[in-house]
Amino acid sequence: MKKGYLLFFLLLSATFGFQSSNAVAADRAHTLKVYNWQDYIDMDNVLNKFPDWYKEQTGEDVVINYQTFDINENMLTQIEMGHEDYDVICPSEYIIERMLRNNLLLPIDKNFGSTPDYTKLVAPFAVDKFQQMAPDSTYTVSDYTVGYMWGTTGILYNADLVDGSQLNSWGCLQNPEFKNRILMKDAFRDVYSVVVLYCYKDEIAAGTETRDDLVARVTPERIKRVEDFLIGMKENIAGWEVDFGKEEMTKGKTWMDLIWSGDAQWAIDEAPEDVHLEYIIPEEGSNVWFDGWCIPKYAQNTKAASYFINYMCMPENAILNMEEIGYVSVIADSTILAWANDEDIEETADLTYFFGEGADSIHANQVFYPDLSIINRCALMHDCNEHTEDMLNMWNHVKGDNLNKTMLIILGCILSLIAVGIIVRMVVKRRKQSKQNKHHKNKK
Repeated sequence: MKKGYLLFFLLLSATFGFQSSNAVAADRAHTLKVYNWQDYIDMDNVLNKFPDWYKEQTGEDVVINYQTFDINENMLTQIEMGHEDYDVICPSEYIIERMLRNNLLLPIDKNFGSTPDYTKLVAPFAVDKFQQMAPDSTYTVSDYTVGYMWGTTGILYNADLVDGSQLNSWGCLQNPEFKNRILMKDAFRDVYSVVVLYCYKDEIAAGTETRDDLVARVTPERIKRVEDFLIGMKENIAGWEVDFGKEEMTKGKTWMDLIWSGDAQWAIDEAPEDVHLEYIIPEEGSNVWFDGWCIPKYAQNTKAASYFINYMCMPENAILNMEEIGYVSVIADSTILAWANDEDIEETADLTYFFGEGADSIHANQVFYPDLSIINRCALMHDCNEHTEDMLNMWNHVKGDNLNKTMLIILGCILSLIAVGIIVRMVVKRRKQSKQNKHHKNKK
């Protein structure tokens, strides 16, 4: 594109962008600003149909301004430092805990008039876990946040290359047979929350420590034990990943991946017929994680925000979202139970913790809905609070020490090439200067 046309296009875009921004600002009372994870909602069948539903329920118009974030901390910074006026956000449990502690959330108005309160369909299991996020006993967490999706952290493995019986303990991560075969999640809280359970397995068995306390209360001694374990498995780590691990597993490029349950199921579904993937939670236990809807402190349309959260809890919308994104809703009514109960699955699970009485033998996908015996070994992940910097230092130390011999050789070669290049340039420069000096003398 020629410069003249490009300049015209940029000016035109800026003009229309400014007008659009002003239009939204002028009608902010009828705009709902939603800030969510990418690919974490059914856009066509759920999000885009909210304005019509809202109009039916309230008689009011609303326009959705939908934006996405990639990590919790970026979302939090927008609100905490930038005072962004998002109306609805979807943070993870440890960020919800931090925002409650820092008074960054507004209560959700659940007076929906003639519209049913669908937030009451959230599983008591999830409500109880959310209450553990309370900064003190005066908070009722469900007044400030309503669960959205949940899951566990475990190991996704290639059953053609790894015997599942080898993975019954998190100690498998140090097995020398898995050298350079394990992808590790680049998320220090998630990794710490599972490894600390292994490091204190004897204390748990003896009853001197509990899983909930080990995950919730971070101490320097616990950080050191986890760090030592992770450094002890560094030769087994093929790479650190946040999102690409599931695709690597589907291609059969690695043996194991520490992974979130939703990503594990995606990989299992997407893998070709000759790649057999399975998911396991070792016997020491794991963490159970949640994402939830909240109304942040600087929200300007709290009414539409409250209705949006209620709308997301409708069973039909919960199912649409689950089928679209591959994660599991916290909604637990009979409609969801019927959806979860798949007679094609031979194995049954005790899901009474989630669906209540009568759900003790359900033919459910246990990647999505683990058996009660597994859930009893899982603890809620928490904010590190004043030990966040200590955790980051530990993580940087572990990752920094993870340079294997191949990487060191490659790094050495690169540094050698750079050194050779510098020397060659110096020699050429000196020769050129020497010739110039000789030419200058000859002229004299």
